[in-house]
Amino acid sequence: MIVEILCIGTELLSGITLNTNAYWLCSEITNVGGVVRRVTVVRDDLSEISSAARESLARKPNILITTGGLGATYDDITFEGLAAALGKKVVLDSRAVEMLKKSYARHKLHYELTESRLKMASIPEGSTPIQNPVGSAPAVMEQADGISIFCLPGVPSEMKTIFKEHILQRIKKSVGKFVAEELNYNTRGLTEAIIAPVLIEIVKSHPKNMIYLKTHPRGYYRKKTPQIKIQMISRGDNEKEVKNRLAAISKVIEKEIVKRGGIIC
Repeated sequence: MIVEILCIGTELLSGITLNTNAYWLCSEITNVGGVVRRVTVVRDDLSEISSAARESLARKPNILITTGGLGATYDDITFEGLAAALGKKVVLDSRAVEMLKKSYARHKLHYELTESRLKMASIPEGSTPIQNPVGSAPAVMEQADGISIFCLPGVPSEMKTIFKEHILQRIKKSVGKFVAEELNYNTRGLTEAIIAPVLIEIVKSHPKNMIYLKTHPRGYYRKKTPQIKIQMISRGDNEKEVKNRLAAISKVIEKEIVKRGGIIC
């Protein structure tokens, strides 16, 4: 299950807003066995959005998720950008209008459906609106050449709720049974360069995506002894195999840490 994420918003590239949406989505998708292949961030610019969407679709992920740009203001142009990428028009959708009304009623807001508000119900022709249970602007689901496209709001609480209700189970079902086990060693006396050859050989000897090995520098102990954390993750659909694989890898790494002059602390 390959997923790409397209985050839209000038504020993400100007340092105004931290892109926590991408971090959260990557974590949720990876935790159920999906693979996030790429995260792209673009400004609120029609040509940038449409170009990024076309490029992502050309790589043929199973799912493309966009976040941001679904609101009522002039710079909320995600639907227009996606429509351009798909060669479609943006049209006012009666279902999306009803969803807007339902959202306003839920919050006891008696708003007139002005042109600006109806903009949130103008979606790519042929796409399916999704009720926003937290905010106002509907999300959208679209299909293109076997790729499922979901346009989610940029507000984190809205994005998370819709993702959990409409996308997460789809990923879980596609992946099937998924097990992951993690083990970490904090070491002293080793640098990344010293342990790197060991990790390379281990990664080469296992199927792709079955293991994840990563070193994290942790500064220096008493200003002169290097410290790193070695992270090991074993993945698969069989719990016993996953555990045995992790145990075998950790045994090799423990031996190599000592052999190369390090200690586990």
